Amino acid sequence: MATVQGWTDMRSLSLQVITGRWFLMFASFLIMVAAGATNMFGLYSSEIKSTIGYDQTTLNLLNFFKDFGSNVGILSGLINELTSPWVVLAIGAILNLFRYLMIWFSITKRVVRLTVWQMYLYICISANSQSFANTDSLVTCVKNFSESHDIVLGILKSYVGLSRAITTLLYSAICYDDTKALILLIGWLSATISVVFL
Repeated sequence: MATVQGWTDMRSLSLQVITGRWFLMFASFLIMVAAGATNMFGLYSSEIKSTIGYDQTTLNLLNFFKDFGSNVGILSGLINELTSPWVVLAIGAILNLFRYLMIWFSITKRVVRLTVWQMYLYICISANSQSFANTDSLVTCVKNFSESHDIVLGILKSYVGLSRAITTLLYSAICYDDTKALILLIGWLSATISVVFL
């Protein structure tokens, strides 16, 4: 009888840890680390420039549309208000994976070369994946830690900056200097972390 009670207590404790606000904070740290890797455009932009044949002006406009898409969070905020946080995270993971797969397909010439305006449009839409991860993590943590929301916001946003350093180290360790592999690494790593914590 004591063994059954012990397993029940252990299962209850495990469930409490996984559904608790501190585990959610840990998950948000990892999600923000992965979401911040989307700002590593400078590491693979030369590959886009040389492979697809864009000039520097076109590349700068591509970067502008990437930044524009990643900083407009209206859609993610509306979806977060109407649905559960896991829906927002799932949409962000899908957009992120789509974005980097399309860039990788374009660079490796596995798809027909997109026109410049098509590339701008899909980069802008798919770059919005970062705002989905940000909205989900920030809003959920602020609701769970409402008494110290300013500290939570500061810590979470600092992980976005740290993510570039962490992803660069992973890139150096795993991919060596293969920027095509970096594009895939950023795409699947961010999507995988989001899916794990749905």
